[in-house]
Amino acid sequence: MAETAEAPRKSKKAGRSKDPQAEAKLMALAGNRVAIEGVSPEIDGGRFAVKRLEGEPLTVSADIFCDGHDKIAAAVVFGAEGSEDWSEEPLTFVENDRWTATISFDRPGPYRFSIIAWRDLYATWRDEATKKLDADKLTDLELTEARELVAKAQDSGRGSKAEQKALGKLLEKLEKLAGKGDQGGQYQLMQSPETIALLKAAGHRTNLSRYPGNIPVWVDREAAGFSAWYEIFPRSQSGDASRHGTFDDVVKRLPDIREMGFDVLYFPPIHPIGRTNRKGKNNTLTPSATDPGSPYAIGSKEGGHDALHPELGSFEDFSRMVKAAKEHGLEIAIDFAIQCSPDHPWIKEHPEWFDWRPDGTIKFAENPPKKYEDIVNVHFYRGALPSIWYALRDIVLFWLDKGVRIFRVDNPHTKPFPFWEWMIAEVRKVDPGAIFLAEAFTRPKVMKRLAKVGYNQSYSYFTWRNEKWELTEYLTELTQTECAEHMRPNFFVNTPDINPVYLQTSGRPGFQTRLALAATMAGNYGVYSGFELCEYQPVPGKEEYLNSEKYEIRAFDWKAPGNIRDDIAFFNRLRQKEPAMRDFRNLQFYNFWNDHVLYYGKRTEDLSSFLLFIVSLDPHASQGGHFEVPLWEFGLPDNASVHAEDLVTGNEFAWTGKMQHWWLNPQDRPYAVFKITR
Repeated sequence: MAETAEAPRKSKKAGRSKDPQAEAKLMALAGNRVAIEGVSPEIDGGRFAVKRLEGEPLTVSADIFCDGHDKIAAAVVFGAEGSEDWSEEPLTFVENDRWTATISFDRPGPYRFSIIAWRDLYATWRDEATKKLDADKLTDLELTEARELVAKAQDSGRGSKAEQKALGKLLEKLEKLAGKGDQGGQYQLMQSPETIALLKAAGHRTNLSRYPGNIPVWVDREAAGFSAWYEIFPRSQSGDASRHGTFDDVVKRLPDIREMGFDVLYFPPIHPIGRTNRKGKNNTLTPSATDPGSPYAIGSKEGGHDALHPELGSFEDFSRMVKAAKEHGLEIAIDFAIQCSPDHPWIKEHPEWFDWRPDGTIKFAENPPKKYEDIVNVHFYRGALPSIWYALRDIVLFWLDKGVRIFRVDNPHTKPFPFWEWMIAEVRKVDPGAIFLAEAFTRPKVMKRLAKVGYNQSYSYFTWRNEKWELTEYLTELTQTECAEHMRPNFFVNTPDINPVYLQTSGRPGFQTRLALAATMAGNYGVYSGFELCEYQPVPGKEEYLNSEKYEIRAFDWKAPGNIRDDIAFFNRLRQKEPAMRDFRNLQFYNFWNDHVLYYGKRTEDLSSFLLFIVSLDPHASQGGHFEVPLWEFGLPDNASVHAEDLVTGNEFAWTGKMQHWWLNPQDRPYAVFKITR
């Protein structure tokens, strides 16, 4: 049997280092005898947190090995940040020195995990003793070593008081059997299930090694990873384009919105709107006296980011609306747009927060060749640091105090990453359940960095992914690569700023297709109101809406003929009913031999919720073809049968054999949804 770890013996002949620091390094290096590497997940060497939802499994894996042939054991240790009360979950050997374990966290907040490993001399003894017994070569020496292992476990002090007491009784029994010369009795006792469990719990851990550092994990409430958003302009909720809507008008619409199954109701900015350089209809520079202006031009004499636009109502009205939304199962999200109209109070109170031109005029927001004359941006350094950071944090805390816990952030990629990392962490100290959605349609690495520094959700490129190959490629990246550990997309099908060309040219079937894809592939998805009415009229040649609500008050018939409200309600019911829909990373693409049809599935680990989706990407012509029923996922041969239920029609039937055929007519319905069971 391999040797136990003992204190090194001093040799009179051997020289010793006279450098205490060098010897301390030597001893530290020697202490981590078991190699632990390739730990996953770990974001940028532990610089940023892995993300999970409360109760969501986190599978940890690592390469763990040691010199020689001794058995080793390993575990994940984990707990809340700042707490000394950590838990431990054994790692299981998989293959090729790869070990894995699954853990979870029960409430939102910051956590840490690490990995420990050690030489398991008891497991080594069991293995070697069994081999010697089989070869009839087991001697008293091996049994003496066994008793020494038990004694050492007792001396280590590991385990509970009851386990320590059990170790003492075990040692007494072994010594009695040894006194009788009963080798077989000692061997059987050392190999008993009770002894195995006892030494696993309380045995000495020789050469206990630890992965350097504790890997951070941020745990969110479920709404951060599973939500259905509906976006409205409150001022357009009166039903009369000549009357400014109020929060009370929003309350009247709540039953209608909840009827479609949404659970987050999101407002663009609801603050006072500036008058200087106010925009007119369709973003013109010549507004009439009655034009309401863009809500993104925040700030007037009535106040700034901590004020309400007077025509929407008072804070009492807002509070009443938040309460009513909650009663309807809806959570309010508001826009956090860090920009100001030229009339914002901050400009006079804190001129050092803004950029000024050499002629003394303030610098308007620009994205050449675009120029936003009704908006000016703050800056975050020079004379503005740190006061602007504190002010912006306090704005979020202000709205948090008003009952808002979800913030959609406008253009966060144009603000410093360090600010977001600091600000989000500050807000989480007050409410770890606060949620931030990044509206950053920008370069991939920038979007991912925003997710790393704390954003719970992110807009994505889904809005422009229309072909089968690009949807497959993009969703595989989001669900199967490292970004799945820290970035959660929110698949908005449209926004007030984005009227996708696909929707402009596809008619009603195209809206059904994009809805089906967004609602079933992502954990979070969103709809800007009007989508359910198949609104698509564009500014010619642009991805912008004609007569946009950004610049005028509008009124709609929310149940006009040709709407897709029933489709929206169907998918939102499906999302709530089927557990498979709650996991974003379980998406799996399957073979359908037609480039105009996307075919994929989502399933729970126990296969009790196994859904298949067939979606036509062609809104103009019927499409069909052969596809594979994933019988292999059930461990079934290619000629086996599964029970299938069409969740749209309610029809039930059997699919026998792996190869099947389906046909979709977009004028009828461009999607099909099935639940399969063994």
